[in-house]
Amino acid sequence: MPNVSVNGIVIDDTFAEAFGMRATAIIITAPNRKWARQAAITMTGFATSVIGCGCEAAIDVELPPSATPDGRPGCRVMIFAMGTDELQKQLLNRVGQCVLTSPGSACFAGLEGSAALKLGSALRYFGDGWQISKKIGGRHFWRVPVMDGEFLCEATTGLTKGAVGGGNFFVMAESSAKALVAAEAAVAAIGLVPGAIVPFPGGIARSGSKIGGKYKGMIASANEAYAPTLRGVVRSELGVDINAVLEIVIDGETNDAVAAAMKAGIKAVIELGPKRGAVRISAGNYGGKLGKFIYSLKDMLP
Repeated sequence: MPNVSVNGIVIDDTFAEAFGMRATAIIITAPNRKWARQAAITMTGFATSVIGCGCEAAIDVELPPSATPDGRPGCRVMIFAMGTDELQKQLLNRVGQCVLTSPGSACFAGLEGSAALKLGSALRYFGDGWQISKKIGGRHFWRVPVMDGEFLCEATTGLTKGAVGGGNFFVMAESSAKALVAAEAAVAAIGLVPGAIVPFPGGIARSGSKIGGKYKGMIASANEAYAPTLRGVVRSELGVDINAVLEIVIDGETNDAVAAAMKAGIKAVIELGPKRGAVRISAGNYGGKLGKFIYSLKDMLP
């Protein structure tokens, strides 16, 4: 199938290639929205890519008091890793350092999965023997004394082995300003899709990479084919009308969640149109040789 044009935007005849991952989720609550978000944002810091961060994490959705276990404002946070052991390590480190420490916070399971990960059952030891076990409605919690009262934390949360990481598409524009407007529209639309996150800063990556590099030990390096400043000296994938490329990377609880997020993001870019945003949309892949999950852009169109 050749490239197509939708609302004046060229859609490349290509696909995104994604990988199977392990994932979990927790619900963080606090006395108000500000502090629920603060705990969640702090916990998901330095979690853009498993390449350098060990995990990928972000807020999935903000929750009103009516949708949380303790009737307070909250956030559902998702964390992704390549293996169960690393996911468990990242979960405990991040909750222990960023949620336990946050004023008025509480932490609950955010996923019913095929297996369980330790949460309060491990963090309870911070209580130094003063922690209290509590079972309510078939759920197990730990009450850990802290200086502003108690940190309430569910004993475990669920693990899914059916998560997907690395769904993506490229927003390509005449200027960096237009590329950013289009990418922001995509991220806003993806934010309404449950079970999917965009882990890079503000949901956007400008440093799209390729596997390996010319220097020893590099796991990933600059994808020069999509760097506008190198257009005249490398085999470029960019026409003369493209002066900025931004990538949206999506992780999802399921294959369907990633597909839904890609569709929502691409639809938002197309609706914005080329005058204000992107003139072309493409995607990154490895020739279909590495990732289990394939998302053809033509199947993602509205």
